[in-house]
Amino acid sequence: MCRHLAFLGDAEPLGRLLVEPPHGLYRQSWAPRRQRYGTVNADGFGVGWYAEGDPVPARYRRAGPIWADQSFADLARVVRSRALLAAVRDATLAGADAEAAAAPFAAGRWLFSHNGAIAGWPGSLAGLARTLPAGDLLELAARTDSALVWALVLGRLRAGDPMSQALADTVTETAAAAPGSRLNLLLTDGDAIAATAWGDTLWYLAEPGRRTVVASEPYDDDPLWREVPDRTLLTASRTEVLLTELKDPVDASSKEPRP
Repeated sequence: MCRHLAFLGDAEPLGRLLVEPPHGLYRQSWAPRRQRYGTVNADGFGVGWYAEGDPVPARYRRAGPIWADQSFADLARVVRSRALLAAVRDATLAGADAEAAAAPFAAGRWLFSHNGAIAGWPGSLAGLARTLPAGDLLELAARTDSALVWALVLGRLRAGDPMSQALADTVTETAAAAPGSRLNLLLTDGDAIAATAWGDTLWYLAEPGRRTVVASEPYDDDPLWREVPDRTLLTASRTEVLLTELKDPVDASSKEPRP
């Protein structure tokens, strides 16, 4: 279900990260190498990037497959950025809300993507949805599980939580409400990246001071790529990557002593 990538580093053309690599996100849209769920990511795509001196990212999103967009490769060849987040989509419900449902979702300086699916959607998250202000629900970008997860993350960010804490708390809360969900989340503000590995693959490539890439799967065979263990929170900058174990609330509850 979807493939995504975030990058921090020296300014690069978007295409050098997304189109040119032999197994880049462009190719992953029809031939992913490590995708556990789904096979073709043809239900939309998007990229968000940061221009120098502007903290609010721009976005380019479409409802169809990335390979069918005759403008994207040309755009990606000339647009350069020091930070981006991009995704190709395999929808839980194909066709739902078209371009509005394509990641990255955005608010202020943040870009967000969800690779996965919510078990029992939509009923399983009805309780969590009720914890959001009515205005937040009315402003949902799309009627999808990913859009609601983004609203839950965004509520925490706006309350002042660091990106890593907002993702960790949202994942554990959502996993408790909907066991069996796949919750690989990816978030950036242009200066840092936070991500979770929860049910699908996640990798990172780090060259401190030059670039950090976090992705669903490697876009080439560089030996510097490292896999992130499942149930892990990743936080990264241009200079370091930190991994922290996430506790599964379902596993924790099963280990509680019986009365």
